Amino acid sequence: MKKLILITSIIIVVLTACKENKKEIGTDTNVQDSTAIVLKTYAELSIAEGGKWKERVYEGGTSFKNVDELWVPKRHTDHSWYLRYEGPGWESNKVGYRLYLDWRNAIDIFGKITDSIVLDQVGQDGFDSYHEKQKWGQDILKVGKALGLGSYGRLVADSVHHFQNVDSTYIKVNNNKKASGVNIRYHGWATEDIKTDLDVSLSIKPDSRMTRTVLSTSKSVEGLVTGIVKSEGVDLIVDNAGNSEWGYIATYGEQTLVPDNLGMVIFYKKDEVISLVDGAYDHLLLFKPTEESITYRFGAVWEGEKNGVKTKEGFLSYLKDELNNLNSVY
Repeated sequence: MKKLILITSIIIVVLTACKENKKEIGTDTNVQDSTAIVLKTYAELSIAEGGKWKERVYEGGTSFKNVDELWVPKRHTDHSWYLRYEGPGWESNKVGYRLYLDWRNAIDIFGKITDSIVLDQVGQDGFDSYHEKQKWGQDILKVGKALGLGSYGRLVADSVHHFQNVDSTYIKVNNNKKASGVNIRYHGWATEDIKTDLDVSLSIKPDSRMTRTVLSTSKSVEGLVTGIVKSEGVDLIVDNAGNSEWGYIATYGEQTLVPDNLGMVIFYKKDEVISLVDGAYDHLLLFKPTEESITYRFGAVWEGEKNGVKTKEGFLSYLKDELNNLNSVY
């Protein structure tokens, strides 16, 4: 009898040890669920599948797939139906952005009413369904012929050249624990009498609304600009006083497709900028010609955002805090 009890005890100990070992190597589902990672940034680029090109339109696409990198097809242009929401997107738990990866090359805003990652849902149920209110939010900015928010071009005389003439465009998507974004190389960007390569880095960090932007040209170029789209009845806000390194231009007011209140800002290094320019469609920052990289940040603050800033006073307070942080760190 004593032997039977001893054998039974040994079996119980062995079974218990095996069960505990399974938990340690992650076979227990409860353990896996408790260690799930909550993403706060994400970037993607998604191309159509299942169809075929007919001249400059991709017809009959049946689905989309994400890619880590892409040489943009020569025939691709606006409304080719090839890129989901027309280009790459990047987001934090606060806000999302997209860039039209065609001749327009403008940057648009996805306003979010949730702090979850949402870009993988956008444009899956109809090519431009995101212009209407969705469970995650919606596209909120009317870009028109402008740069949108924080995109880049070249000012020649009174006109901003976008990317009508480029030999080729390559894009790579980046996601890691610290940030998400995209790197783009425009080979042979031609504007009037200048042809250059342009490298661009766009990235966003967790809990931030700001996209860090770095521009590098293969040679010094006059007229490189960034800007904020103009909206009727919305004034420009400028802070470039004092001896601090950073300044900003911003707008705040009813300037969305909803319509409701939106704040947009570009923070820039004052020693990299020649002047502010009143463009036909944008409030522009004109950069100094340089062979060094140019760095700036842009961001959007929407009243529809979860726990969003809902007043101009709140927006100005937010700008003050961001400016103080930039000037104290850099």
